[in-house]
Amino acid sequence: MKNIVDNICAVRAQITRAAHLTERPPQSIQLLAVSKTRQADELRQAFAAGQHAFGENYLQEGLDKIAALADLAIEWHFIGPIQSNKTRQIAEHFHWVHSVDRLKVARRLSEQRPPGLPPLNVCLQVNISAEASKSGCLPDAVLELARQVAQLPGLQLRGLMAIPAVSTDAQLQQQAFAALRTLLQQLQTELPQLDTLSMGMSGDMEAAIAEGASIVRIGTAIFGPRTYPSNTQEDSL
Repeated sequence: MKNIVDNICAVRAQITRAAHLTERPPQSIQLLAVSKTRQADELRQAFAAGQHAFGENYLQEGLDKIAALADLAIEWHFIGPIQSNKTRQIAEHFHWVHSVDRLKVARRLSEQRPPGLPPLNVCLQVNISAEASKSGCLPDAVLELARQVAQLPGLQLRGLMAIPAVSTDAQLQQQAFAALRTLLQQLQTELPQLDTLSMGMSGDMEAAIAEGASIVRIGTAIFGPRTYPSNTQEDSL
């Protein structure tokens, strides 16, 4: 337990330092603990340390944890690629979806969101680095997709998400995040309600915060190195 608790404290301190460097209030940045491949008891330890928002990439794994941790008031975020035949369970069990990249998926989430639940918060995933191996809408198609998603009942379009190309160069990291921030600002002229930039992971969190990240998705820095299951696509969160 000590390592997870200490790691969360260290990550929160890092967020606070990065926020102060850009004169942002630390509370404007939400820490999302990326819990893919982690056991439910590890999430319980993190929850006990004050971490209440968790991100899952794999649907069945996420559903198993949601059931196992149903006694805790966890905010569940789905952050992985979405298959059309999996949208119903995502719509029924998650509070946020960060990885909407096409209208078909958004429509299915809208239609399948149970009427007794609040709107599902969604971000559009942008392939900001135009990588062939990455999911996401290309930047020049984001505005039209945002217009259509914003009109769907049962959904609340919140903003944009991206996983830029991996780089250890802080300047290149910041350029990618700046491009996503600029894209959100362009959308806000037509959709002023948008308020979320989901960007930044364990290796580039500070650059993301400098460019306005409102949600940082941190896994390794909290839970340590992962062992991935076979036949899954990693995204280095």
